[in-house]
Amino acid sequence: MAITISKLQNLKEQGKKFATITAYDASFANIFDKAEVAAILIGDSLGMTIQGNSSTLQVTIEEVAYHTKCVNKGVENALIIADLPFMTYSNVQDACINAAKLMQAGANVVKLEGGSFLVDTVKTLTRNGVAVCGHLGLTPQSVNIFGGYKIQGREEEAAQQIFEDAIALQEAGACMIVLECIPRSLASKITKALRIPTIGIGAGKDTDGQILVMHDALGLTLGKTPKFAKNFLAQSSSVLEAIKLYKSEVEANIYPDDSQSFD
Repeated sequence: MAITISKLQNLKEQGKKFATITAYDASFANIFDKAEVAAILIGDSLGMTIQGNSSTLQVTIEEVAYHTKCVNKGVENALIIADLPFMTYSNVQDACINAAKLMQAGANVVKLEGGSFLVDTVKTLTRNGVAVCGHLGLTPQSVNIFGGYKIQGREEEAAQQIFEDAIALQEAGACMIVLECIPRSLASKITKALRIPTIGIGAGKDTDGQILVMHDALGLTLGKTPKFAKNFLAQSSSVLEAIKLYKSEVEANIYPDDSQSFD
């Protein structure tokens, strides 16, 4: 049965956790779909995992659209989310043009990074029939501003800004928000305050859903393994069984544990 935004909303209202994961091609997407993950993200993480770059900044809209088409062909039920890459939504007009490319490639939802400054963009996209997922906390497209991949929201002022940004995105029409590498307590506060689902990565177990880059979930990480990652393939006999294990641990609120979260 196809997963929709409404179904994710219902899971939140019922207090049921859900698992999501990245994919970049039809083969892995089909396996993840068979594992019954709720959503698959074509992330600009492909710049690092597929292309071997040191950041996501080199990824183009054409590349994300291409990989979205590939993933779409392998999926029957999972919700498909696709990233708008770096500087493809710096103004409302560009956001609309590039979001259309991803929707036409097979995405159900587009994801963009940033807070309150994107309110007009989110409103316009939503008004034009594009479902939008926000992304707050550690936003990889801003790595040069952050000075590296660092935990966000530990200071009171920064935490308050992330909280206010989450509320603003919801009110602008965002249908869900990814929270990346923020303290568990902040992620919990945001999740309780929002009507829409939150999806965490390095944000503790109190978010409504979890997401992992597929390479981190399968022990294929290039370079340093993130604190929040877990190799589910090490405990499994196949990729399918690994992702089923990931899904079951998320739904049972086992993953992530305290050692995979930030204070």
